[in-house]
Amino acid sequence: MPDVRLASPQGRWVLLTTVLGSGMAMLDSTVVNVALPRIGRDLDASLSALQWTVNAYMVTLAGLILLGGALGDRFGRRKVFVVGVVWFALASLLCGIAPNVGVLNAARALQGVGGALLTPGSLALIQASFHPDDRGRAVGLWSGFGGIGAAVGPFVGGWLVDGPGWRWVFLLNVPVALVCVPVALRHVPESGGEGAARGRFDVLGAVLGALALALVTYALIEAGEGGVAVAVSAVGGSAAAVAFVVVERRRADPMMPPDIFASRQFTAVNLVTLCVYAALGGFFFLAALQLQVVVGYSALAAGTALLPTTVLMLLLSARSGELADRIGPRIPLTVGPLLCAAGMLLMLRVGPGASYLADVLPALLVLGLGMVTLVAPLTATVLGSVSVVRAGLASGINNAAARAAGLMAVAALPLLAGMGEEAYREPAAFDTAFGKAMGWCAGALVAGALIAAAVVRRPPPDCKRPECLRHAGVTSPPLEGEPVRKRLPS
Repeated sequence: MPDVRLASPQGRWVLLTTVLGSGMAMLDSTVVNVALPRIGRDLDASLSALQWTVNAYMVTLAGLILLGGALGDRFGRRKVFVVGVVWFALASLLCGIAPNVGVLNAARALQGVGGALLTPGSLALIQASFHPDDRGRAVGLWSGFGGIGAAVGPFVGGWLVDGPGWRWVFLLNVPVALVCVPVALRHVPESGGEGAARGRFDVLGAVLGALALALVTYALIEAGEGGVAVAVSAVGGSAAAVAFVVVERRRADPMMPPDIFASRQFTAVNLVTLCVYAALGGFFFLAALQLQVVVGYSALAAGTALLPTTVLMLLLSARSGELADRIGPRIPLTVGPLLCAAGMLLMLRVGPGASYLADVLPALLVLGLGMVTLVAPLTATVLGSVSVVRAGLASGINNAAARAAGLMAVAALPLLAGMGEEAYREPAAFDTAFGKAMGWCAGALVAGALIAAAVVRRPPPDCKRPECLRHAGVTSPPLEGEPVRKRLPS
């Protein structure tokens, strides 16, 4: 049984190292968007190259995050977490010294592999280390500190871009890892490793999933140029997706068991997730560019301008979850996406000479309130739609779906909005395309609201509730771990 107490020195060290590890990945997911215009200018990158700066990371992270959690259970959660932190830091160093955008994007893909190892491992270490009486509070502190990190990420990223330079957005991860790894090795107890005899890893499923995402993403990003490579990528991505489904149906220990989708509620909520996080991923990719390219903000001003959404999430997400417990998830999952859609339509007023108080802030406040309304109920409904012993798996699938939706949106929106390769260097053209993109994002959110209204119902009263009550992430829902009782000796 886990026996580390939160009030003990060891408990504080465990909390510190997990917050630092998960914070590295969370900060990178929020600050890179702010740095994109400067990266493009310094490395003479096209818009499609900047899309890959975001999506190369998301492809490997979304494709491998379920496998990363399974590796920790098999070989030891601390071991895999430390490997993930070291991997992430080395890839970040390569990002920071990249001489061109090709090397940068290859390093971003490597970063995603490290993120897939450390992201599920940070929460798993808390669950496996702390005494049951302290575990809830430890998870709450972990999610709260993580939320603060997500909230300050755009501000820190903007300050780094305008000050030392965009490379320090990545280089900052190296000293964090130099603190995190020794603390983990010295103070965090090892756990897991008990599943070595339980079947084989679904490496083939993970590779096929990541390959399908990568090929389809390439086809969408390069579709404007046309050519044989785009057609081959589209066909290859579709074939890899079909092969992934076939493999998962036939394997004894699949990464994504198809029978979990037998729950109509689980399937519906994941469809809502795809709609919502496609819109949010596309919005935060383009909004940072709009504020800098069209409105004329500095990177620091653009990062600071986006803070209201994450602050609202951090302050109010727990209360939103309590409200959904009382009234059920159907109304929040219907109203929340509609509020987000209204916020994105309000962004149509943000153009040349826009006022922050009159134009930008109202849109972000409405968007933030929509996110507050839907995120906690979405997580609770995912967990409540499957058996307790599969709650961790359900959360991992939902988290991977959100990240995959975001990367597809970043790939597809510039194509749908008619953005050319040099659009981010032409304020008028970018402003026109941004307006079209916001229309597409609002449409996706309305579709999510309609699915929720038609299908989502109240989970049973004894379903598992989220432990990460305070959440400020804007690109994915909070990742929940396996129930502790599954790991305790009988």
